[in-house]
Amino acid sequence: MLVGALLLAAGLPARALTPLSVGQDETAINLLPGIEFHRSEDRNFQVSTVPGPDGIVRRIEVEATAPNGPVNWAVFALANPSDEQFDRLIVAPNFRLAGSGVLNPDLGSQRILSITPSEGFALDRQTASEGDVFRLTLDPGAVVTFVAELSSPKLPEIRLWEPDAYKDTVNSYTLYRGIVLGIAGLLAVFLTILFVVKGSAMFPATAALAWAVLAYICIDFDFWQKLMPAAIAQERIARAGVEVALAFTLVLFLYAYLNLNRWHGVLSIFTGLWLAGLAVLAGLAVFDPILASGIARVSLAVIAGVGLVLILYLAFLGYDRAVMLIPTWALVLFWLFGTWLTVTGRLDNDVIQPAIGGGLVLIVLLIGFTVMQHAFAGGGIVDGRISDLERQALALAGTGDAIFDWDVTRDRIYAGVDGEALAGMPIAAMNGPAREWLPILHPDDRDRFKLALDTILEHRRGRIQQDFRLRDEEGHYHWVSLRARPVLGSDGEVVRCVGTMNDVTERKKSEERLLHDALHDQLTGLPNRELFIDRLDAIVALLSSRQDMRPSVFVVNVDRFRQVNEDFGLATGDTILLTLGRRLKRVLKPQDSLARLSGDQFGLILVSETTADGIAAFAEQLRAAIRAPIAIGGREIVLTASLGVATLSPAVPAPEAIKEAELAMFQAKKLGGDRIEPFRPALKTAVSGRLQLESDLRRALERGELFLVYQPIVRLADAQIAGFEALMRWESPKRGLVSPADFVPLAESCDLIVPLGQFALEEAARRLSDWRRLPGAESLTVSVNISSRQLIRQDLLSDVRAVLSRYQLAPGALKLEITESVVMDNPERSAQLLVRLRELGVGLSLDDFGTGYSSLAYLMRFPFDTLKIDQSFLRANNTHPQRPIIVQSIATMAHELGLAVVAEGVETEEDVARLRELKCEYAQSYLFSQPLTAEAVRKRLGDRRNGRRAS
Repeated sequence: MLVGALLLAAGLPARALTPLSVGQDETAINLLPGIEFHRSEDRNFQVSTVPGPDGIVRRIEVEATAPNGPVNWAVFALANPSDEQFDRLIVAPNFRLAGSGVLNPDLGSQRILSITPSEGFALDRQTASEGDVFRLTLDPGAVVTFVAELSSPKLPEIRLWEPDAYKDTVNSYTLYRGIVLGIAGLLAVFLTILFVVKGSAMFPATAALAWAVLAYICIDFDFWQKLMPAAIAQERIARAGVEVALAFTLVLFLYAYLNLNRWHGVLSIFTGLWLAGLAVLAGLAVFDPILASGIARVSLAVIAGVGLVLILYLAFLGYDRAVMLIPTWALVLFWLFGTWLTVTGRLDNDVIQPAIGGGLVLIVLLIGFTVMQHAFAGGGIVDGRISDLERQALALAGTGDAIFDWDVTRDRIYAGVDGEALAGMPIAAMNGPAREWLPILHPDDRDRFKLALDTILEHRRGRIQQDFRLRDEEGHYHWVSLRARPVLGSDGEVVRCVGTMNDVTERKKSEERLLHDALHDQLTGLPNRELFIDRLDAIVALLSSRQDMRPSVFVVNVDRFRQVNEDFGLATGDTILLTLGRRLKRVLKPQDSLARLSGDQFGLILVSETTADGIAAFAEQLRAAIRAPIAIGGREIVLTASLGVATLSPAVPAPEAIKEAELAMFQAKKLGGDRIEPFRPALKTAVSGRLQLESDLRRALERGELFLVYQPIVRLADAQIAGFEALMRWESPKRGLVSPADFVPLAESCDLIVPLGQFALEEAARRLSDWRRLPGAESLTVSVNISSRQLIRQDLLSDVRAVLSRYQLAPGALKLEITESVVMDNPERSAQLLVRLRELGVGLSLDDFGTGYSSLAYLMRFPFDTLKIDQSFLRANNTHPQRPIIVQSIATMAHELGLAVVAEGVETEEDVARLRELKCEYAQSYLFSQPLTAEAVRKRLGDRRNGRRAS
């Protein structure tokens, strides 16, 4: 094209491209690839024709019909290789949505003024509203060069059509366009009628959106041109105008439907400014439709994004209108995405433009269904009084025992009592105007009560579900749960609010107790680690403004406390911990804090002493309090403790301060215990090896160095493998095989135990699913150990549910092993979670039974189906000859409760015989098999299928 322009500038003729061959059987040919475009300042344009059948090149000159200015030309050539003459149509649509652009859109225009052939007369223009159509006749064997004078520098599409095929193509969309136009028109009329009937603000906004869509469809489907023929320039203004109207009415609908004015005043101001800007944009469309259309298209995308954020936020708050609008807005986003693909030219075919219009009507149809739910919701009960029988029937829709009936029209509340639901309440004061409730309500609840009633009146739907405190006749406050719903009259307004009331004081007290238990140790009643850290955070935050404070944090660990449990029993150990907690609390002053951090470990925050001598003297007091003899059962027990001390400062976070005190405490234990050690920075270097091990463990998880081995669980009745316990192993390239005793406690002390547990759960389930497909292994089980970190996470249920679903495991095939001490860390939370795990079809095994701190009766609250006897009870010796008796008691108790028993650490065949006498079902130990790799397990199962016994 640049060469042609240079030739014209030099006064030389331009050369056309290679002719396009036109066959008789071809219905449509895209001419754009064969067109050469030129631009000339002169009104006369010369071009050399393509050589004809005789090989002669001719030169033609065409005079422009445009009055002045540069002229755009398009040159192409057509050849008829057949022996027959036929007619064709050259069609250039005035408007195409595909490829029209976003910021500087092409809104359509007349594309071709005239077409001059190298042979014969200028082509005849056909009457067509949708584009420029010219008829031509091609003689047999003819090669004709055509020069088209363009009225626009853009020519998005030009095709050569067979006349009948073009007519059929145009008519093929007639039925579809008629249906879409009919639906859009009916929606606009229906929503307008709905607005007249109901009168709510959302209905005129919806009707306006429907009319805007109808206008867009009329223009896009060329229906408006048939009713009121208009010039191309006016059609461009109309297109820009309807796109601005779409953006304007969509903002208006979103504002009215979501009641944004009730959420925040800023939303109303922002919406008003946005609508004002779009109104100005509508005026701009008359003078510069291209700019107005581009801004409107960008505005539609912004509206969709802002609307999505608002809808999701309000849906998260529980606003039912926002929830109901989510499917519709998802369709809006999908429609905008498809439109963006179209206008940017990424999606370009004959179907997409009508489909975009149909999708817009579908959006309005879905919006219409959504608002209709509001239009016809409620009603059915007229104004006026209702009988006691009807009032009791309405009260059955709620829950509780006391009736709440607010006659909005007369502003009278009826609070009827059935039984003892609100015994002792001032019923006389509760029956009357709503304002008479305010004096008997707790001062902190009065605003919430008024807001709940006002919200029902404004929204005309929803429910009241609130808890309030009411003062009884003796002056005590009771928690009362009010659950009510509005009843609408024939005009759509709230005429009554009917529901129930119930005294929930006991439930509230239970919730307070649960909250207290979540933050306090159940044995000693002291704050637990979470509350201790929270108090440390508060003190650290206070240090920046209090220069006179020099608080210290202590970690106290009782020396050899495990030996006390083994020698005197768990009950004695619990009594000792309770006694120590009381002694330490007596040493503290009111401004100091004490907490139980773990089993035999306490934490203290010392604020009352700020000098080094005072802190040292206080530490000696703690040490002396712990060393004082404890008399139990006629015996005196003397204990010692290791104390670590760290100084708090604003630069040290609370968890780091506890860690420093623990490092000092560990140092005291290393030096023999019964010592007080202050924290020194040099202590951190002692844990560098531990930090390096932690770093290697993190990389091991990423590099796949961790794997599982499987300890067989043998059925004692026939010595066959009934299942496996999955055990974690780490093969480090530089450390070799790392013992689980080294890396598992490390993982539990940091945040690695959760991903390790997820890996074990996923891998064990995958292997189990594979093994159970083997013949004779259909009843095989695999047990996976669960740590305390996993048990307190909300994601454990979803993780288990996911692996059960992914690998299609039968109920009971996957078992979770949980130690006694883990479930007792938070028994209330553990009990709820274990019940839900059992509901998923997961087996639950209580591991290390008898080694924790809890009582047997307390543990029976948990829904375990298997009990594992710790190996320490199977090792009879002269020091503890009663251990076999304990095993017999545990087995008998488990069988009476319907629990299966698994014995760990079986050492001899005599132990096996003894366990069979006790009817112990299963055992696992090195006596039967070492832990096996997954490949070894599969081979062992194959050997069993071939008749070999487990060994």
